[in-house]
Amino acid sequence: MNIVKTVAGCIGGLFITALVVGNGQALAADTKIAVIDMKQVLSTSSAGKKAEGVIKQKMDSLQASLKNDQNALIEMQKESEKKGAAWSDSVKREKAATFQKKRQELAEKQDSANEELRKLREQQVNPVIKKLEEVVAKLAADNGYAIVLPRNVVLYATDAVDISNTVITELNKVMK
Repeated sequence: MNIVKTVAGCIGGLFITALVVGNGQALAADTKIAVIDMKQVLSTSSAGKKAEGVIKQKMDSLQASLKNDQNALIEMQKESEKKGAAWSDSVKREKAATFQKKRQELAEKQDSANEELRKLREQQVNPVIKKLEEVVAKLAADNGYAIVLPRNVVLYATDAVDISNTVITELNKVMK
């Protein structure tokens, strides 16, 4: 009797599983999914190019400023290596303290520059992403997409479901 109940339970479980899987496949067949290559959108859209241009210009400026400080440190180190043997202990300590102070100042400038770039990137890119989200929501609604995913989180997607170029075109229109 127990064997009959167990077999009946297994058959019933298999039947329910088949129904769920079958209905899930039917539901999946009706679901439209699209992907977007966010890197492509941000690097080729007009607004993305503009934002990246502003960021690159600031980065180049900051790097040039930091390069002078780095070169000064390198020169101090070379001088210490060349003349260090001839210096008295007090001069060595003074030069080492000056070098450490300059190195610390450079590290602080680098941290400040990184923070400035982070804020600038946020300031420049966030409005583009906000508009991008609006464009994607409108395209999804207009075209019946239930899900739009970033391409980099999808293991596989055919080019047919990639709407990056359409998104770029629409983003360029709304960001003029």
